[in-house]
Amino acid sequence: MVAGDLDRVLAWRNHPTVRRYMYTSHEIAPEEHQRWFERVSKERGVSPLIYEVNGTPLGFVSISSTRWQGIADWGFYLAPDAESGTGRGLGQAALQHAFESMNLHKLCGQALGFNERSIRFHTALGFTREGTLRDQFFDGEQYHDIICFGILAAEWRNPDS
Repeated sequence: MVAGDLDRVLAWRNHPTVRRYMYTSHEIAPEEHQRWFERVSKERGVSPLIYEVNGTPLGFVSISSTRWQGIADWGFYLAPDAESGTGRGLGQAALQHAFESMNLHKLCGQALGFNERSIRFHTALGFTREGTLRDQFFDGEQYHDIICFGILAAEWRNPDS
């Protein structure tokens, strides 16, 4: 991701179909988005990425390896108008980047308990459901579970073993 992607990524992130599944669901102002980008651009171990198909930007991925050596967390979202099936390509590309380019041992993800689509997505990519943080997230009206996932490099390389 480069500075020229900021407006596009902000529009995706602020779209209601994306925002409703985020921990911070308010509409993000351009100034807040700019500060976020400046911070993550300088932070070691954080990779903000744009997923493209044939030169067309279709999604955003962030891989953050800031806590433990070889282990990272990821977050992602698609352009609201991305075609069905685009997510699978984004997920596969992100896993390849994580395990081949970044040489990670493990990639971790989370999904809000009501986000069935994200839960199925993680499972389809080969992630293991590692736990549930019960009533961990308050959206301003009610508490929700957070589902935790992980996939090891060895599992990604040899999905049938």
